[in-house]
Amino acid sequence: MTDLHRLSIREMAEGLKSAQFSSRELTQHYLDRIAKLDDRVNSYVTVTPEYALAQADAADNLLKNGTAGTLAGVPLAHKDIFCTQGIKTSAGSKMLDNFISPYDATVVAKAKAAGLVTLGKVNMDEFAMGSTSESSFYGATKNPWNLEHVPGGSSGGSAAVVAADLAPFATGTDTGGSIRQPASFCGLTGLKPTYGRVSRFGMIAFASSLDQGGPMARSAEDCAFLMNTIAGHDAKDSTSINKEVDDYVANLNATAVKGLRIGIPKQYFNVQGLDAEVKARVEESLKTLESMGAILVEIDLNMTEAYVPTYYLIAPAEASSNLSRYDGVRYGYRCENPKDILDLHKRSRSEAFGAEVQRRILIGTYALSAGYYDAYYVKAQKVRRLIQQDFLTAFENVDVIAAPSAPTTAYKIGANLSPTEMYLGDIYTLAVNLAGLPAINAPVGFDKDSLPVGLQLIGNYWSESQLLSIVHQYQQNTDWHTKRAAIAEENA
Repeated sequence: MTDLHRLSIREMAEGLKSAQFSSRELTQHYLDRIAKLDDRVNSYVTVTPEYALAQADAADNLLKNGTAGTLAGVPLAHKDIFCTQGIKTSAGSKMLDNFISPYDATVVAKAKAAGLVTLGKVNMDEFAMGSTSESSFYGATKNPWNLEHVPGGSSGGSAAVVAADLAPFATGTDTGGSIRQPASFCGLTGLKPTYGRVSRFGMIAFASSLDQGGPMARSAEDCAFLMNTIAGHDAKDSTSINKEVDDYVANLNATAVKGLRIGIPKQYFNVQGLDAEVKARVEESLKTLESMGAILVEIDLNMTEAYVPTYYLIAPAEASSNLSRYDGVRYGYRCENPKDILDLHKRSRSEAFGAEVQRRILIGTYALSAGYYDAYYVKAQKVRRLIQQDFLTAFENVDVIAAPSAPTTAYKIGANLSPTEMYLGDIYTLAVNLAGLPAINAPVGFDKDSLPVGLQLIGNYWSESQLLSIVHQYQQNTDWHTKRAAIAEENA
């Protein structure tokens, strides 16, 4: 029973159903690993052992009486951006360090209803703003492949818990690459669904027209199991789409790779700053897909240079609006002994928001101000539409589009990248959020320092099944997704 963490989600579910082990045993196994190993990784903000074991016991009862769902009793970690009733939900910020949510986010509620067991809430960049998970109030999360490197961000904790086998899978959110980039840095599979596919209700907002929740796990199959649980329409979210949800697990072999047309944007492979080893691993993975019958087609995405400036006008503008609610009045951090209401607002915000969050609020407020709204924000929205059209034109000739997930492997902790350098690291992921498209990261190898490299596949709207199917079949022909960091091989 010392190697339960090496099982896939399917193997865990089957082992629970056949009573090879109980949910309590499986949950305790993960709690023991967290207690022994997480002080080196710093992936959890809050661990919930009593809560988890109570859920495990409830799942065991369902398993005994034959009424359990597919995933009942399987443990899960939630990014600390999803409200969880009775448990601290911090969004990685001092601002919400004292916030105990009075309700569950829809994603959390769906996981509970499916009988999944919540191990705890995991670390992240403050309010999901960042690409390294270093901006968290709770300190930097470490990359399990090399503890001197970052796991990526903002869902760095979600990536790290899975890569260190401190949870079998995790929820993440993606506003500009925050599922795909950490999945790439930590050697995982991570899916950013179509905007509106997964409910945003109870997910603390960064940029409402860009944010989207999704699964992070070792394999496409594991991600498909979680997608079956969390996807679907939610009347509580006005941006949720009332569209039939696929059975992602049943469809894992439904897309034929033979004859699949994969678009290769020439602009993406000539980006300044693209690491030679990252480029080589991605090209090798495309050759593998070609050997499986896929057809590689060179395409043009002419709006590439507009991605970063467009995103970094729209996202901060929405952040400025969304974060205005944190004023020290109703909930969250409140400064001590304010002189008046203005002092309360100013000091509560300046004392509780970190540097990156303050930077984005200032940029966004400037872009929305009376003299600059038309010149910056409105113009960015028009360019956003052109970026979307660029993709739609490409999809007239190809089925999916391939790209690196990030131009480099994981940065060193404390590398002190300038804001511009950090923002440019998102060049391959931002446009997917601007256009509302789905995209997936798949692990495809390592660089010379044994740090993981990721391939990104971008699909047309509602093509999550197709993306998961392509990556699943790729993973039947490769073993990158089975590789484990040394810390993941340790027993508790």
